[in-house]
Amino acid sequence: MNSNTSRAAVGAVVVVVAVVLLVVLKNGSGGSSATTKGITRIVVKNGEPVGGIAQLTYDKGEEVRFKVDSDVSDEVHMHGYDIMKDVKAGGSVSFDFPATIEGVFEAELEGRKEQILELTVNP
Repeated sequence: MNSNTSRAAVGAVVVVVAVVLLVVLKNGSGGSSATTKGITRIVVKNGEPVGGIAQLTYDKGEEVRFKVDSDVSDEVHMHGYDIMKDVKAGGSVSFDFPATIEGVFEAELEGRKEQILELTVNP
């Protein structure tokens, strides 16, 4: 291979790796959420979400499912859908509801005004 062909091959590999990383990082952002399908686990320590605010994305009609494990007592409020559930210190609470409203919504520890999740529902 001549040097121009080698450079082109290396450039193509770099582009492919960059695209793969972009897709993986975009789908895996949020730190504390491993997936946007299935049940996502959000861990709260010292009243804050471990790894930052979880980012969940669903299409309208899909089932939104997540679980909050918390070391503090508070009310978890899923805004927009107006679903509220109490969680005890050292306990957990699960959410399972259909994505019927399009938009971007937050879930927070209501008493602490601490956002723990951002939910995006696409058309």
